[in-house]
Amino acid sequence: MPATRTKKFAPEIDAALYEEFIKVAKANGQSQRYVLEQALAHYLHNVVPSQHLVRPEVMGAFEQSVARNRDLLERLAK
Repeated sequence: MPATRTKKFAPEIDAALYEEFIKVAKANGQSQRYVLEQALAHYLHNVVPSQHLVRPEVMGAFEQSVARNRDLLERLAK
């Protein structure tokens, strides 16, 4: 079986998030690489596609409506 191609990178991330990441990997007996790859795969395959479920013109109309009715929405929220 051929070896998996890899690419080395070294991003800087929030210190608290890093500590949580390390803790999760250790608690689950998983390597940091495995946890990071799973997180990236989940984000790329699940989160990113879901961000495009609503057509841009629909979101634009919604944002215009919210801006136009901001005072009413704030009063209703109270």
